[in-house]
Amino acid sequence: MLPKIDAAVHQTASGTQYLREAGVIMIARPHVDISGIGEFLGGFDPSLGYPVYLDDPTQLPPAELLSKFAGQVCYMSFDAKRTLHAQAAVYFDGRPGKSGTGIKGQKHGSVLEHPSFSFLTYGVSRSLTHELVRHRAGCAYSQLSQRYVGGKMLRFVERPEYVGDPFLHDLFERRIDRAYAEYEGITGHLTELQAAGGRGILSAEAKTELRKKVRQAARSILPNETETVLVVTGNVRAWRHILEMRASEHAETEIRAWAMRVYRCLVQEAPLLFGDYQVVDLPDGTQALSTPYPKV
Repeated sequence: MLPKIDAAVHQTASGTQYLREAGVIMIARPHVDISGIGEFLGGFDPSLGYPVYLDDPTQLPPAELLSKFAGQVCYMSFDAKRTLHAQAAVYFDGRPGKSGTGIKGQKHGSVLEHPSFSFLTYGVSRSLTHELVRHRAGCAYSQLSQRYVGGKMLRFVERPEYVGDPFLHDLFERRIDRAYAEYEGITGHLTELQAAGGRGILSAEAKTELRKKVRQAARSILPNETETVLVVTGNVRAWRHILEMRASEHAETEIRAWAMRVYRCLVQEAPLLFGDYQVVDLPDGTQALSTPYPKV
């Protein structure tokens, strides 16, 4: 099973569902097979000894293998003098005490663009994704549509600042109960208008289009703390940029908590590519990341 961090679902006394933390589930990682490069390696002058590259006994995780292989292609580093897989940590992070060495130190980030990881993310608010989707380079997003999805699937997200504060928590629960009730009321009224052959703006031929016209109108009253669900894919270089921006101590609280969960999954799956990040405990009880290799 790939790394994941699930999130619990809560509900108000009226039954309105909400979450307090982000759920992040890694659903895709690289699959790498370089066994087919033997004929390519053997096509060069035999004195170069390139086929020995395939005899390396150390197994690397797929993302590290792909990035390292891509980097060694740049210099045709396939002979016996190459950096072996057992020294992959030096290849990526450089020699101890020597700054500016290794892929990260030299900022050769292009080789990190080959491996990608995908996550299913839930328990996050619309305000979070307004920030997240600004990261376009190296990323792809597929997000829940409020024009097609609503009703019993409608949930909300309680901000970290509200948890543990009776006054703010009570306001939150009452607000989402009201938002849910108003959404259902508007949806029901618009559906009745459609059934009665009401205003032309609500008319449509297909049943799906009828529901879409109702929900696209009703969603206007939903707050930013409405939950959304999305699949996020990013290559390693893009994920590093997101972590450095959104797990920074200066980042917004909710998205920083989400980024920390993504980091914990990524470092478990690709420790050589994300292991340079250090977790920093902040005075407010939250956490952030720092790295000696920013902007690779």
